Amino acid sequence: MREGAISRTTRETAIAVRVALDGTGRAEVATGVGFFDHMLDQLARHALIDLEVRAEGDRHIDDHHTVEDTGIALGQALARALGDKRGIRRYGAFVLVMDDARVEAAMDLSGRPFLVWDVAFPAERIGTFDTELVREFFQALAVHGGITLHVCARTGVNSHHIAEAAFKAVARALRQAVEPDPRAPDEVPSTKGTL
Repeated sequence: MREGAISRTTRETAIAVRVALDGTGRAEVATGVGFFDHMLDQLARHALIDLEVRAEGDRHIDDHHTVEDTGIALGQALARALGDKRGIRRYGAFVLVMDDARVEAAMDLSGRPFLVWDVAFPAERIGTFDTELVREFFQALAVHGGITLHVCARTGVNSHHIAEAAFKAVARALRQAVEPDPRAPDEVPSTKGTL
């Protein structure tokens, strides 16, 4: 099993993440942020990775640090699970529709972090969850996972649907990118010989 685990403690948060790339989509998530837990569950299920997340944060201030730091830890755990990235497909892309929302996600597990974010939310909140935290999560994931990630919403009028479509689209792209490549099982997928 390709697995990675990270424990990260700051003055603002205490987070433990474990990821297994060759999982079945099982998620055990507890961040104290209900909508975010729902999104992480979707990420695991649609990427077919097993994911454990335990997070405690300064939620008496807001959810920002908890969400961002979970993205940091998850990115680091993914990078650890991928190792030298030998034998993976490296690239993934998916267009996902959810009712009114259509979101495209494309990624390269390049080791060169970059986020292109073209997603607008009609509402500032989904329940009590601040919609700007969706971008913060993916920014942290991309930077600390060494992922070039593009997420673009092409349609959508419901913020819940847009956010969920984004998480699911990224998950499906991630599933493709981390899959073993049966045609090149021992190769690092780069002409440089390293990623």
